[in-house]
Amino acid sequence: MDHKKYGPPCVFSYKNRTWPDAVILKAPVWCSVDLRDGNQALTVPMSFEQKLLYFKFLTGLGFKEIEIGFPAANDTEYNFTRALIENGLIPDDVTVQVLTQARPHLIDKTFESLAGAKKAIVHLYNSTSAQQREIVFNMGKDDIKGLAVSGAVHALECALRSGGERFIFEYSPESFNATEPDYALEIISAVLDVWRPDKNNKVIINLPSTVETATPNEYADRVEYICANVPNRENVIISLHTHNDRGCAVAAAELGLMAGADRIEGTLFGNGERTGNSCIINLAMNMYSHGIDPMLDFSEIDKAIEIYESSSLMNVHARHPYAGELVYTAFSGSHQDAINKGVARVGKNYSKWDVPYLPIDPADVGRNYENIIRINAQSGKGGVAYILEHKYKMIVPKAMRADFAAIVTKKTDAGHKELLPEEIYDLFESEYINVTRPLSLVKFSEATDGETRVSAEITKNGALRLIEGRGIGLLDAFCRALIDEIKIPFEITNYSEHSLEFGSQSRAITYLQIRDKNGADYFGAGVSESISRSSVRAVVSAVNKIAGIA
Repeated sequence: MDHKKYGPPCVFSYKNRTWPDAVILKAPVWCSVDLRDGNQALTVPMSFEQKLLYFKFLTGLGFKEIEIGFPAANDTEYNFTRALIENGLIPDDVTVQVLTQARPHLIDKTFESLAGAKKAIVHLYNSTSAQQREIVFNMGKDDIKGLAVSGAVHALECALRSGGERFIFEYSPESFNATEPDYALEIISAVLDVWRPDKNNKVIINLPSTVETATPNEYADRVEYICANVPNRENVIISLHTHNDRGCAVAAAELGLMAGADRIEGTLFGNGERTGNSCIINLAMNMYSHGIDPMLDFSEIDKAIEIYESSSLMNVHARHPYAGELVYTAFSGSHQDAINKGVARVGKNYSKWDVPYLPIDPADVGRNYENIIRINAQSGKGGVAYILEHKYKMIVPKAMRADFAAIVTKKTDAGHKELLPEEIYDLFESEYINVTRPLSLVKFSEATDGETRVSAEITKNGALRLIEGRGIGLLDAFCRALIDEIKIPFEITNYSEHSLEFGSQSRAITYLQIRDKNGADYFGAGVSESISRSSVRAVVSAVNKIAGIA
């Protein structure tokens, strides 16, 4: 790897910048370019049927502007545009956008494809960077500007000839982020002189970061320079189209909005050439997490994943912000504990979401709580407690959680795998609930004559035993009877119980902690329709943990 063959980009610094102090307060105008920029980057481009399904899905999400293709490029793009128009498939509140290079014959074909459209954005572009001018086109600045102006003139003439159709013009100086800012402004101004926007016919000026080459702040400086100097600004919609070559497309778009832009072009999950475009889901949900209405509905994020993966034949990464399989999942014990406490505090009827490690409520995007915490060797007692409580309604006492967490860690570490919720429950049950080896409760009875007398039948390694004891209450009497039998003294140090279900037929669960004469603690649980029986079973379960009773 020879880093010396590379050098820093030609960085622009706008000294009058104000964007660092700006705050995003509302959603921009969103334009999905999934069906054009995203589609052209696919190994297998979408079929007509896939594009139609995707288009309908985008309108359902709330997109009001959708780039549907490059109709002058091929028959598939052209026919798709015609089908949407001729079959009345474009909702009245949605404006379709089509792309064309600034070449007369391509512009002619583009307007031909839009015949009968109620409204459409015609997006004109040509490359303007020094690299493109010198290497690709071998043209000077005046020639490149001439292409843009002649294309704008030709597009205007086509629009005027098209009768009642209403067209909105958009111009992109492709590779804007690598174009000299004063030259980009010169070309943009020349195009605006042709189109002459007014309050009833605004023009979109799109500023693409075609190949991301610098940090997002440098892009924001360029955007603010254009916003501050473009003529007729009040009638110009500044649009951004950021690419992700440096992994900063979302950040660049956000800083560009802070710099004064009004509109964002991007794709679902950032699909696009090379490393892709800005992910509109990421951008929109970032705003949502700050209390801003994104004006797009991602409440069924798994549906978006399904449509995207089936149409693009690509997969959404498990760590993709807001949408990935694991983004609301914690394996770390400290994270799990914090999430457990945070969810418990906000409850079900919260006014403000405030949960550690979860910037939004997963339920807002259609995810459930069962998958937030998953258990592996890195997990702790908080995560285990969360699974047992939220999946199985078991409120395990704190000390017992720690005891069980150690068992879970040993299990996951030995198996080098994650434990599923049902496996966690099965492990808890086998370790603590109604344990019957070496001691097993057969039956018991109690009577009271000032103090409680207990008579019970138990088995010890299959052999029947009759035990009796007296004490203050059922558990005291039963414990005394057991101590007489096993000859190992112990005492109950923690007791709790609750119902596992609602109604008269619900079962009770009792959790018990006992301590022997050496200070060692043992835990057990009992489950029964009877609280008394669940308590006695818990004692037996805990005592079965004591070493030496076999």
